[in-house]
Amino acid sequence: MADLEAPLVRPKRKKVWVDYFVQFRWILVIFVVLPISFTLYFLTYLGDVRSQWKSYEQRQKEHEENVKKVQKRLKERNPSKDGLVCTARKPWIAVGMRNVDYKRARHFEVDLSAFRNILEIDQERMIAKCEPLVNMGQITRATVPMNLALAVVAELDDLTVGGLINGYGIEGSSHLYGLFSDTVVAYEIVLADGRVVRATKDNEYSDLFYAIPWSQGTLGLLMSAEIKLIPIKEYMKLTYKPVRGNVRDLAQAYIDSFAPDFDDENNEKVPDFVETMIYNPHEGVCMTGKYASKEEAKMKGNKINSVGWWFKPWFYQHAETALKKGEFEEYIPTREYYHRHTRCLYWEGKLILPFGDQWWFRFLFGWLMPPKVSLLKATQGEAIRNYYHEMHVIQDMLVPLYKVPDALEWVDREMEIYPLWLCPHRLYKLPCKTMIYPEEGFEQERRQGDTSYSQMYTDVGVYYTPGPVFRGEEFDGVDAVRRLETWLIENHGFQPQYAVSELDEKKFWRMFDAGLYEKCRNKYGAVGTFMSVYYKSKKGRKTEKEVQEAEKAQVETPYAEADQPE
Repeated sequence: MADLEAPLVRPKRKKVWVDYFVQFRWILVIFVVLPISFTLYFLTYLGDVRSQWKSYEQRQKEHEENVKKVQKRLKERNPSKDGLVCTARKPWIAVGMRNVDYKRARHFEVDLSAFRNILEIDQERMIAKCEPLVNMGQITRATVPMNLALAVVAELDDLTVGGLINGYGIEGSSHLYGLFSDTVVAYEIVLADGRVVRATKDNEYSDLFYAIPWSQGTLGLLMSAEIKLIPIKEYMKLTYKPVRGNVRDLAQAYIDSFAPDFDDENNEKVPDFVETMIYNPHEGVCMTGKYASKEEAKMKGNKINSVGWWFKPWFYQHAETALKKGEFEEYIPTREYYHRHTRCLYWEGKLILPFGDQWWFRFLFGWLMPPKVSLLKATQGEAIRNYYHEMHVIQDMLVPLYKVPDALEWVDREMEIYPLWLCPHRLYKLPCKTMIYPEEGFEQERRQGDTSYSQMYTDVGVYYTPGPVFRGEEFDGVDAVRRLETWLIENHGFQPQYAVSELDEKKFWRMFDAGLYEKCRNKYGAVGTFMSVYYKSKKGRKTEKEVQEAEKAQVETPYAEADQPE
């Protein structure tokens, strides 16, 4: 089998000036990015506190007024000259890695910057109603003290409700609750004609409800979302289990850590949280968590580890210690556990600040971490951006659970990137076929982790510099991503579109299903008003001809032969 062969041998690459700029970029990060990031985080925190002080009535009144402003703005658009609609958010502010090239062409902006309030936390309905710019740090500050949380809390503080719904969101609890969008019970949407509708799974806009996730805001503008809450406890009891072997052994150990042959989500063997980090082709650490009360955590003999303190070791390095000390357990305050990867941006912090993980830096300057991703993007020019596209990989591979061993072999052979992040999630069988969907017939196969109503998938997070680049060898990042995308299509996998995509339109619609999405685009008047999801995801600056074609709804229609080979 080709995937079992040794990594490819590549010729040496000659260094260019960009290599040296990237190598010493930490100077700019320390003296510019970190101070500004800390200031912005503090100002955002003050804004969140100010929002919490407002009464429910005041927040709702402001929300209704802001929705009316959006409606008015849409009606001001001249379809013949103003371009396609998108938000006014600056391209560099988004947390995703795409260049947001569609904003470099003619477009019509709608300002949504005021939509950053938690409108309501309804403890009776167990629902949090949030505006789209509410981020994960903000929502956990409000809910965790009440022993409540969103069913799926994405790890990084800056990730927003709107981005996680329109794009992609996952967390260690997704093996129980699905992706972030699966936990939403209602959307408030402004359509192309200015109408405001509330879409749920069982009202007249149920088709729109199922079409919104992964649509990148191309069906309408999200004004608010009602999201499922769950009861939680004060601590997370986390077990670290080292695993060794080849990549297939590591993959099977990960699967066994949370997915016994069960068909009962209340099975006590199923943990509340799951993630695995693969540190090299032969070693990894499986982590499983269970909510625990403060009384349990403070019992004699139990270890409490507040991983959120600025001077603490970065979480991925702390977890790696299990490879030396063996399996162990500890109790982490729940909110600190939710945001365990924020301070070091998983392990990207090691590349941004090579000495950022050292004890002296953590103690003296760790309180400045993390740098805001938006500022890192804003302080890189075109040459640096292209360098990262070529010499760095930030991709997520969503693959069926039983294909994780094959995915790990592929990444090891083609990219040699470590650490890798593994996080499982349910992919539900829904009443209609959405952009992402389980494999046909999975219910009959009933593989490990599957149930009668959902297929278990895994996010294989590939974030780091490839091994060939570290060794000074040639590496074609663009071609590597294209091969990754082809592998995903062939294996019924999906690529979240926050990342740089090399897919052409035909392959895009082979990976994703266009049926419901295109039906809603036409039914709700999005065609010719909002950009299409492929138009927004497509790499490269849009030409005026492309803009005009999209305005006139002349873009090539999705391929009916989506599942046919080229």
